[in-house]
Amino acid sequence: MSTPRRLLAPVVAASALALSLAACGGGSATGGADAAKPGEKIKLTVALFGDFGFKPLYEEYRKTHPDVEIVERVTKFDDHHNNLVKQLATNAGAADVEAVEVGFISTFTAQPAKFHDLKEFGLDRRKSDYLDWKWQQGLSKDGSTLLGLGTDVGGLAMCYRRDLFEKAGLPDEREKVSELWPTWDAYIETGKKFTEAKVPGAKFVDSPGELFRAMVNQAPTGFYDQQDNLIASGNPDVRKAWDTSVKVVQNGLSAKLAAFSPPWNTGFAKGSFATIICPAWMTAYIQEQAKDATGKWDIATVPGGAGNSGGSHLMVPKQSKHPKEAAELIDFLTSKENQAKVFKETGSFPSIPALYDDPSIKDFTKPFFNDAPVGKIYSEAAKALKPQHLGPKEALVRAAFGDGIGRVEQGKQQPEEAWNQALKDAETVK
Repeated sequence: MSTPRRLLAPVVAASALALSLAACGGGSATGGADAAKPGEKIKLTVALFGDFGFKPLYEEYRKTHPDVEIVERVTKFDDHHNNLVKQLATNAGAADVEAVEVGFISTFTAQPAKFHDLKEFGLDRRKSDYLDWKWQQGLSKDGSTLLGLGTDVGGLAMCYRRDLFEKAGLPDEREKVSELWPTWDAYIETGKKFTEAKVPGAKFVDSPGELFRAMVNQAPTGFYDQQDNLIASGNPDVRKAWDTSVKVVQNGLSAKLAAFSPPWNTGFAKGSFATIICPAWMTAYIQEQAKDATGKWDIATVPGGAGNSGGSHLMVPKQSKHPKEAAELIDFLTSKENQAKVFKETGSFPSIPALYDDPSIKDFTKPFFNDAPVGKIYSEAAKALKPQHLGPKEALVRAAFGDGIGRVEQGKQQPEEAWNQALKDAETVK
């Protein structure tokens, strides 16, 4: 979705935006003392974990709905989701509209009693708009309740620095770069060549954590099986992703910059790394952090050919005093037209496949990325995606393994010791 967000992104500090919007239909769907009276403004709070690109849409919405006030509440990624867990447990403090990232979606769809069924407000009519797997992610476990509508998907690519590849004597045209790494092993071999060239001040990749996540996401089965059993210890694809990530560390390919940390942000501006896993929403983040690098970045395919990293849904907690209006706002924000607008402004890629062949998306390019055909690249990535079942504590389990790789990178643990601790930590949070 945009600027720093998706993934493990601690993003923007909390901020509020109040805009006058016009009422979508009068009072609360539940009636009662909190139902708006004619002429009264309805206040809706939208809780996000970064810049979703919604602010211009609020302005547009206001033109036809002058009786609604929207307050956008933005907090860091982890804080946002942890706060929502607490708010649901205490039945207090949740916003009218809550964004939930894909790593946490199963945590909240397992609590259907805490959210409004969006079918109550007719949003089941949107089913035909969506990628089937994206729609399914927003349903309760038994499939009977519609709890969230999707915003974007995080189809994978690999962003790279053309100038650094040229300095290393490697091909720098995107088609030729894509040919360098059909597999992750080939990616590491390319990294070795880059490292041997000793490009001043630059490593091949920012850090191995996101590589690990991408590799796990590409597997048919990840950390959980279809019955929500944690199977990381016995899944060879998880172990292979771990071993490959460790090779990145052992071969000195990593700049050791933790994602979304201040040094990582500085690394973009300084050209401290030549490649980075790049879901669609990451393109806006790179552009923001490396303002003076127009034309130096480009986008190639990701090793393995496809995958997903990130993506969100919008949900209405039962605590909302105006669920009907909140649902109507979600319908507006996630519409086909508005998903297209958000993509062009922020890079967050639509979860509505009809847009993938729309010339305004398919032919969309970004000058910052050397005029890369980002619409075509991410459309093809989304079409090739094979969805993976996500477990109830997906984000926490992923974090346990990410922390383990971090300990290896920092020299605090040997790979096998870190692997065993990651397994234990995952069992604790499962």
